[in-house]
Amino acid sequence: MIKVILVDDHAVLRDGLKNIIAIEENIAVVGELTCGKEIIETIEAAKPDVILMDINLPDICGIELTEQVKRHYPDCKVLILTMYKHEEYFLAALKAGADGYILKDAPSDEVIDAIYAVARGESILHPSMAKKLVDYHHKKNDPNKKSNDLTAREKDVLICLVEGLSNKEIAERLYISDKTVKIHVSNMFKKLNVKSRSQAIIYAVQNQIVTLP
Repeated sequence: MIKVILVDDHAVLRDGLKNIIAIEENIAVVGELTCGKEIIETIEAAKPDVILMDINLPDICGIELTEQVKRHYPDCKVLILTMYKHEEYFLAALKAGADGYILKDAPSDEVIDAIYAVARGESILHPSMAKKLVDYHHKKNDPNKKSNDLTAREKDVLICLVEGLSNKEIAERLYISDKTVKIHVSNMFKKLNVKSRSQAIIYAVQNQIVTLP
């Protein structure tokens, strides 16, 4: 069972999300917050797998709150659900450690799929955000950046992460086992000094480790 905490100050949206999630046998809402002040206590009590986080909260920015959550509970997945399409919010959220970023106008099935995906350890980006990532790559073009001595195979895995592939899909593409993929991802995270797939993707783009279309 995937345990989810909703962090949003709009009651109508929270009720809608609860109704959507209630249909899923493998997902349950275990907590609700309208602001960020009780987030640590709520995580301690509910032990969530995923936090569905808004950015615009009354007492703290959801991006700052994401950073706090990841600092104290790095294994807890944070999925940003917001109306903000601006590049600065998107990039800041990923740098704060968010595991996914989707927009509030996304269909309900996409929200559910995103919850499942981040719970599996995958990174989810709204399609419109992918273009912003490419644009950011072009603006941050710097030929002097280095890839921290990633092996050829680790670079292959990183490219697959940027494309949004799951561990299973990476294993199938590269003809290696799921276990080997996990080892490569773990080693890559250590070399790049990142803690999530989203952070690895940002690093890859900023440092031109991958070439995006």
